[in-house]
Amino acid sequence: MSRPSIAEVTALIADLAALRRDRTSADYAALMERKADVLERIAAHTPGDTEAAEVARVARERADALKPAN
Repeated sequence: MSRPSIAEVTALIADLAALRRDRTSADYAALMERKADVLERIAAHTPGDTEAAEVARVARERADALKPAN
């Protein structure tokens, strides 16, 4: 799992801000998936940081809950 770059985190933050202005459910679900991925990668590169791991876990749960049922 690669460490997220500053550019990637910056793009995610910009997209989160843009979503607040013009939100659709599909955009929201995709963005929450990206957010969970970035947070999981940050947590993977900070072993022992239980707070980072917990934030990533919660983000993944929320992203997974937004996925359509098959």
